[in-house]
Amino acid sequence: MRGQADRQPKMFFSIDLESRIRPDHPLRPLKKRVDAILAGLNERFSAAYSRTGRPGVPPERLLKALLLMAIYSVRSERQLVERIDTDLLFRWFLDMDPAEDAFDATAFTHNRTRLEEHGLAAAFFEAVVSEAIAAGLCSDDHFSVDGTMIESMASTKSFRPIGSVDDDQNEQDGAGFKSRNAEVDFHGRKRTNATHRSRTDPEARLYCKGPGKPALLAHLGHSLAENRNGLIMEVAVTEANGTAESEATIELLDRYRRKRGRSPKTLGADKGYDSGPLLLKLESRRIVPHVAMRDAEPADPKTARSDRREKIEARLRMKARLATAEYAVSQRVRKKVEEGFGWLKTIAGLGRSRHVGRWKLRQQLELSAAAYNLIRIQKLRPT
Repeated sequence: MRGQADRQPKMFFSIDLESRIRPDHPLRPLKKRVDAILAGLNERFSAAYSRTGRPGVPPERLLKALLLMAIYSVRSERQLVERIDTDLLFRWFLDMDPAEDAFDATAFTHNRTRLEEHGLAAAFFEAVVSEAIAAGLCSDDHFSVDGTMIESMASTKSFRPIGSVDDDQNEQDGAGFKSRNAEVDFHGRKRTNATHRSRTDPEARLYCKGPGKPALLAHLGHSLAENRNGLIMEVAVTEANGTAESEATIELLDRYRRKRGRSPKTLGADKGYDSGPLLLKLESRRIVPHVAMRDAEPADPKTARSDRREKIEARLRMKARLATAEYAVSQRVRKKVEEGFGWLKTIAGLGRSRHVGRWKLRQQLELSAAAYNLIRIQKLRPT
């Protein structure tokens, strides 16, 4: 018998959100773990808010909403709020009543600075890492590092000479109409980071990923991961330039040592990290570099200038390690750090920045890395 839709709306509804979420839903154990981590940050949340005034959106709810945004590949905060308004699963995860109005998307804008000033996003990421370490899921001795290009939201048309002023008359047609996407001809003009800046995203830099690749406005994201399960231990966002990866590596290692009181014994990396100064800095920290080397042979240290001799000798020592079994293992396991970036860029939406401002992008990277770690922890240690 053909069923018929009931057109008569009911006056009252009784909805139990807990019963609407199936018992084996993957968000159930994740919510339990996230709630426990957030409960441990309660004092930091309280210190970030005034004791008087109108109550705002709870910081726990904001952070959990941003986790959902990364896990479910929601492309914007406005779309996220729309999902929260209509999706019972999202409401259940955020501890919202079915009849409660969803908060406005501008709540993220208003609170983003607060999360940064009080280090709440970073504290949440660190708490997730501590959870992984306490569960025995992380290697203490063997790490890998990697970097990736994060394309800026700015168009290359916004990349103009520093100090230039818009000539509105040149961008208008005869009727006085100014196009939102005006024609720009860059042929015959040399554009460099030294002479040009993006007017949309001034911190972005023109960056080329490799030979034959297009030059795009971008930032660089960096990740330090342990080798046992590929969990992300530290992240950073820097200016896109040729030395950023080497400089960020030392920053990540030093930060990890300050927080955790330990340093890895080995560090795997790709050819982009084949740099004499970096190898020397790693050795000075008693970290054995397992860095893939470029095809170019190291120079002869006997004929080199004195200021280059130590760097060349560091590359020669690295070349000798290429034949060891330890190096081969590090290079094979190093692919795990790339898997993390693959998830962050394809699922969490970090292939292209959503925000203008490097600190906002770093905050997005911290929360996305926390989401990645939480999913990995749940698979490795299901509750």
